[in-house]
Amino acid sequence: MKFRKLAAAGTGLAAIVVLGACSTPQAPSASGSAAGTGPITVTNCGKELKLDGPAKKLFVNDGNIVSLVLAAGGVDNITAVSSMNRDKPILEAKYGAEVVGKLKEVNDNYPTLEGVIAQSPDLMVAGWNYGFSEEKNLTPDLLKEKGINSYLLTESCRQEGTAKRGVVDPWEAVTTDVTNLGAITGHPDVAAKVVEDQKTRLADLDSAPKPEKKPVVFVFDSAKDTIFTSGFFGAPNAIIEKAGGTNATADVQDTWTTVSWEKLATAKPDVFVFVDYPGQTYQEKVDILKSHSVTKDFPAIKEERFVNLPYALWTESPLNIDAAEYLRKALEKYNLAPASKVSTKLEMPADLPGREKLG
Repeated sequence: MKFRKLAAAGTGLAAIVVLGACSTPQAPSASGSAAGTGPITVTNCGKELKLDGPAKKLFVNDGNIVSLVLAAGGVDNITAVSSMNRDKPILEAKYGAEVVGKLKEVNDNYPTLEGVIAQSPDLMVAGWNYGFSEEKNLTPDLLKEKGINSYLLTESCRQEGTAKRGVVDPWEAVTTDVTNLGAITGHPDVAAKVVEDQKTRLADLDSAPKPEKKPVVFVFDSAKDTIFTSGFFGAPNAIIEKAGGTNATADVQDTWTTVSWEKLATAKPDVFVFVDYPGQTYQEKVDILKSHSVTKDFPAIKEERFVNLPYALWTESPLNIDAAEYLRKALEKYNLAPASKVSTKLEMPADLPGREKLG
């Protein structure tokens, strides 16, 4: 989704020949034998993807999508990855350096159609603006012409008749993709444990004491003339709500998108959350907010109520639950939510800017 910031970002790969998207929420749906052999059918962005058996050569784009495949037990099913380098430290923290070290990264940024074909995958796992793009001449249709199937990130499924993304609740999106990728890689039991772990931790967040007034949280990905942020269907909206806050852009019916500085002025957020990735550094974001006429006098800016987490925690992935736990503890640290028994399970990389503010 990154490196095209300030332009539409987001994610999602549709199944098989899919160029459109589902218009109604889809419950997790995957069929195949318990041992992970035999024909497999999954529903992806409202379309059926049928495989003769587990996919053995996946090309996976973007760190958050790599996380989905790793969580589903598919490390040995991956033949190549791209756009992962910036997320390597957090992926190693989550899955181990030995596991991540097995991955062959063929491109630091978006792959090209020719680059994907050169790796001879049987399936590409990516999303709209998470690798797939008509403008960049890399789409599921074009891959299908070359005999390569596609699986789209559910967060990036397109709303019917539009290029806007987002059709299901973000937590449901994670559950759907982990379940489907578990079936696709032949590891349904591994995927089921990840889904159950997320369910348990979401319940813990739900039972945490609620603040009398929900703090307003603004997702500040990057900014210049406009601000790149995330709306109702993006993972940050779900993360913020589970942490006990309100997303300042929850009224925007999209995933990753741009809004005006006037929108930020109206929101007057209590906390800013940053997406950490190359392109616009943590300090650059802080400097922008401290110098811009709209934000420089906000109490949240003067008191530096910032929460900075890696890209793969804010885009759809199994790490979204870790983001929700970290945001909850940060809200408690900033006295914007009552103390709770919620705890963080994933240790952030030691060199993550703003790490000391995470609670």
